Amino acid sequence: MTTLIPSASPRVVRELADDLAVDADLRDRAGKPPFDEVSRLREAGLSALLTPPGTDGPPGADGTYGRGVDWRTACTAVRDIAAADSSIAELLAHHHALSWSPRLFGTPEDAAALELRAVQEQWLWGGDIDLPDAQTGTGLALTPAADGYVLNGRRPLTAGVAVADRLLHTARRTDSGAWVVVHVDPAHPGVSAEPAHDLLGQRLSGAGGVSYDDVPVAAHQVLGGVPVDEHEISPFTALAPLTRRLLLVHVGLGNAEGALAEARDISRALPRTRPSADADGGAHYGTPPADPYLLLAYGELATSVHSAGAVVDRAAQALALGLAQGPALGADERADIAFLVGAAEAVTADSALHITTRVLELTAGTPTLATDPGLDRFWRNARALTAHDSAAHRLRDIGEHYLNALP
Repeated sequence: MTTLIPSASPRVVRELADDLAVDADLRDRAGKPPFDEVSRLREAGLSALLTPPGTDGPPGADGTYGRGVDWRTACTAVRDIAAADSSIAELLAHHHALSWSPRLFGTPEDAAALELRAVQEQWLWGGDIDLPDAQTGTGLALTPAADGYVLNGRRPLTAGVAVADRLLHTARRTDSGAWVVVHVDPAHPGVSAEPAHDLLGQRLSGAGGVSYDDVPVAAHQVLGGVPVDEHEISPFTALAPLTRRLLLVHVGLGNAEGALAEARDISRALPRTRPSADADGGAHYGTPPADPYLLLAYGELATSVHSAGAVVDRAAQALALGLAQGPALGADERADIAFLVGAAEAVTADSALHITTRVLELTAGTPTLATDPGLDRFWRNARALTAHDSAAHRLRDIGEHYLNALP
């Protein structure tokens, strides 16, 4: 039976976010593989919901057809979940980005069949797909065999490796040197998952290393090829890394929004008289909402998160239009999308790091707190989400496009 779009998907997402928020700090401190959390995702139908929109299947109770959701709806869902638990939101972000791989790399017919099976069986996608680098490679080799291929090699950091139902990778054929995208069942005995431990942040994202030892890959598990020359890659296929990057931006933004909301709740519960130093060294007493310095701080942080949100929304709209165009997408349009995604990354990284640091200062030593509120997890998660990207590299690319490509 085809899984249909839940008729009240925003409500489903909110309820799941509320559920995850209840014990987010405790689960973060435990740092265990997210098996229970993935069960919650499946019970809520999120693994099937956060897939590309389709038109197959009978009509649902609300009269709509198909499955999956549009790009902007998926981004909103990831952002809402991130406000409660950014680790699980990252798991969903990689899942949704990878769920587009059949369309981006395969034929329409093959993509439709694979997407339908993934939805019916509620697969959670994991793995990593990067456009090939002729110099460094990906560490994975695909060798032709009598009944298909065998996969060997190791990936040191793979999304969702601890809990995924299918892993997607870019591998190099040993016979021709061509790069191809493959999907593998991690339950095969030749697949060895190595979940990461003692992470600074994003502890429940299920990330880790994975090794392949003569793992069989059937012909239908090869989605398609990827040219090494970037000028030969279709602009539509080249959207693959941008989908992942922008969804992770939504994770970072949601994490910042969650930190700010929790800090606000703490500040609202402050005692009715609280001294704060004036510019001239005096003291001001009043209810927390009337403390001008507290209001100034929250005004700055709220403006920061709303400004980042505006930039992110513009990038999400552009990428949604690019995905909707499909193979007809032009190179210049893809470059404009990359420009907006890079800007969203740069602005959100600065905002998230500032907000998650500042809320620790605003709530430090709060007399109404009997226990640690666990706001440090938001800061650790923000650091983990931004640690792997060079701000200078992104800004250089943005500058190059603005200076040389835009009219």
